[in-house]
Amino acid sequence: MTNPTTSEIVARCQELYEDLNFTTAREWKAAEAGRKVIGYLPVYIPREIIHAAGMLPLGIMGGGDNLEVIHGDAYYQSYICRIPRSTVELGVTGRLDFVDGMLFPSICDVIRNLSGMWKMLFPEVYSKYFDVPQTYQDEIGGTFYMGEMNEFRADLEKISGRKITDEALRNSIEVYNENRQLVNELYTLRAQKPWLAPASEAYLVVRAGLVLPVEEHSVLLRQYIDAAQSESRPIKDNSRVVVTGMFCEQPPLNLIKSLELSGCFVVDDDFMLVSRWLIGDVPLEGDPIYNLSQAFLHHSMSTAAKYEPNEEEKGQFLVRAVKETGAEGVIFASTSFCDPALLDRPMLQNVLKAAGIPFIAFKYAENSGQMQPIREQAGTFVDSIKLWSAA
Repeated sequence: MTNPTTSEIVARCQELYEDLNFTTAREWKAAEAGRKVIGYLPVYIPREIIHAAGMLPLGIMGGGDNLEVIHGDAYYQSYICRIPRSTVELGVTGRLDFVDGMLFPSICDVIRNLSGMWKMLFPEVYSKYFDVPQTYQDEIGGTFYMGEMNEFRADLEKISGRKITDEALRNSIEVYNENRQLVNELYTLRAQKPWLAPASEAYLVVRAGLVLPVEEHSVLLRQYIDAAQSESRPIKDNSRVVVTGMFCEQPPLNLIKSLELSGCFVVDDDFMLVSRWLIGDVPLEGDPIYNLSQAFLHHSMSTAAKYEPNEEEKGQFLVRAVKETGAEGVIFASTSFCDPALLDRPMLQNVLKAAGIPFIAFKYAENSGQMQPIREQAGTFVDSIKLWSAA
C-alpha cells in the first residue's frame, strides 16, 4: 500500500474541517454501544482524562465562515466575538445533538457565560465551566487545579459508568505525549522549511486532531510529515512571520491563505493551542493528576488567556518564538472584541519594540469575507521587512 501524498492528506483534512455535522465523530460513537463524546471549546482542556474514560474529546471551534448564524444572534450581544453565537447556532440546529457533554474552559467572560447558556438551552446535557488556576504556586493553584481535574474525573465516571484508573490516565498521557511530539515535529518542519509544509496545510492537519481519535490523528501527522519531507516544492522569497492572537476564535482558512499569498511564511502561531499547550512530555511515573497539574503550572504555553505571574516574563515567550523560528516580524491578528488579546496587545508590542522586532496588527472574525485589505496590509508589511533588512 502506497503512502498518501500531501495533497491527499490535506484534502481529507479539509473535508473534516468543512463538516459542520461532525460525521466522523458521529460514526465513532455509533460504532460501539456505550461510547460517549465530550465537546470542548478553546483554549485548553486536559483531554487525557476524557480519553482515559474511553470517550472522544471533540474540539468545537465555532461554526467558521460556512455557517450562517440566525438563532445564535438572539442569545448574545452584537458587540462580542462571533464564536459563542456560532456555537449556539451549532447547538440549536441539532449539529451537536450527539454530544454527551460540553466543556467551557476559563478563557474569558463570554465563554464562561456560554456555559450557563448551554445549561439553559440543553439541560439534559452535561455542561461544565472548567476553571484553571490564576495563582501558579503549587500549594495554591496546583491544589486548586488538581481538585478541578478530580471533580471532572468523577463526573466522567458517572457519565461513562466506569472507573478511570491511574493506569488508564498514564496510558492516555503517553498517547497524548506522542501526539504533541508529532505536532511539534510538524511545527519544527514548518519553521525550518516552510515551503514544504505551508501554514494553510499544517493548520488543517493539526485541526483534524480536534475531531479524530488521538491515535488516528497521530498516524495522520506522521503520514503528512513524511510526505512533506519527501516531496519537492519550490522555495519562495517570502518573509518569515509569527502570527499571534488567534488562540480562541479561529481565522477563516482563506485568511491564512491570504497571508501566504501576500508573501508570508507563517512559521509559528497560536492556533488551537490545546494541541501544543503543554511543553514537553508529561511524566508517566507517579500521580497522573499531579503530573498534569505540574505541567500546566510550569510547562505550558503563554497566551493572553493565561495569567502571567511574572511581569518581567510578559512578552518574552513571543520574543523567543521569533528568535527560535528565525522570524522577521510579528502579525497581531485578533478577533474583533476579544478582550484578552486586545488588552494584551499594547504590552506585547512594547516588548517587541524594545527587542527591535517589527509588527503590524489587524482584527478579523471567523466569517470574514473580504480578504483583500488584509492581504494588502500583510503584503506591505512584508515589503517593509525586506527594505529594513536590506538597509
